[in-house]
Amino acid sequence: MNVHEYQAKQILNKFGINILAGQVAKSVDEAVAGAEKLGGNIWVVKAQIHAGGRGKAGGVKLAKSIDEVRTHATEILGKTLVTHQTGPEGKVVNILFVEEGCEITHEYYVGVVLDRNTSKVTFMASSEGGVEIEKVAEETPEKLIKVAIDPATGFTPFVGRKLAYGIGLKDKEMIKKASKCFSNLYDLYMDSDCTTAEINPLVSTADGDIIALDAKLNFDDNALFRHPEIEAMRDPTEESEKELRASKFGLSYIELDGTIGCLVNGAGLAMGTMDIIKLEGGEPANFLDVGGSATKETVQEAFSIILSDDHVKAILVNIFGGIMKCDIIAEGIVAAAKELDLKVPLIVRLEGTNVALGKKILNESNLSLIAADDLADAAKKAVAAAKGEEA
Repeated sequence: MNVHEYQAKQILNKFGINILAGQVAKSVDEAVAGAEKLGGNIWVVKAQIHAGGRGKAGGVKLAKSIDEVRTHATEILGKTLVTHQTGPEGKVVNILFVEEGCEITHEYYVGVVLDRNTSKVTFMASSEGGVEIEKVAEETPEKLIKVAIDPATGFTPFVGRKLAYGIGLKDKEMIKKASKCFSNLYDLYMDSDCTTAEINPLVSTADGDIIALDAKLNFDDNALFRHPEIEAMRDPTEESEKELRASKFGLSYIELDGTIGCLVNGAGLAMGTMDIIKLEGGEPANFLDVGGSATKETVQEAFSIILSDDHVKAILVNIFGGIMKCDIIAEGIVAAAKELDLKVPLIVRLEGTNVALGKKILNESNLSLIAADDLADAAKKAVAAAKGEEA
């Protein structure tokens, strides 16, 4: 789960990380009123979408007067921003964040992630902030340092100093402030069940402060039951309608841009199914794991979600019955096909618990479906069907 910048900063502030004062606005008048409330003579008007690269796309503007705040807010609000993270369709800006200005002396980068190679929470930091960290890693890898956190000791003062020295800080007071910021960011990451906690840029200011100028926080949605205050920050307008609909039925669904809809039980089998579809020259339209406790109604809903994608030219059902019984899947397939008046080719591969009963239900349904013997056969037939060919 993602949150907006202004929400991320609320969480940062809660954990003792310095931020600038700002006001949220959903209209031009609110943006102007927010700037007036903040006072001063310089503000930054920022688009709030769940994507990076907003500045390059024209979603972050510096204003040196209230009139400029109004002008920038008018330009940005309602605009579709296209960045390297939104895809070509872009995202519409519905919320603005008006923030006070500050005198920056240097921009840094700091982020906390889980390094799966070492199975450790790892800090990444760089003296080159304000740009994509991928660019720094590619062009100037020597300016990116990584420090893994020993799970037995957690964050220690040594780690803080190593990171501070690593990004080029030399003043003792600034090193102390930066180390405290890093420690607080680690606490935030661990306590909030984050998958990513990133400050870019983290800036030093002329008056000797260390401030988070922009922030990105991602959370493990499987842990949100522990954080109702974070779950309340969810913005459904920033998420796929199909993915939100699927989550209400306990389905794990991710929308992709292919033509073959996939209905599978088990995340590993779903990944394998997608890989084999690509191996056969096709493209999956989605990742969909119905899980082990799906009902006939859940399967119907899964079909309905898949078919709501106009790009789907064929559907591949790949079920290995264990906890999830093949006859339950078969009943759901039959009910969904009849209710939704299925028009696209349906390829089915069933194995496991109650497979004979499942196949009997399908055979007696009079549905026009394509049976597959194994996964490779199913993928080959699905790719051919999506192209309007015979396997």
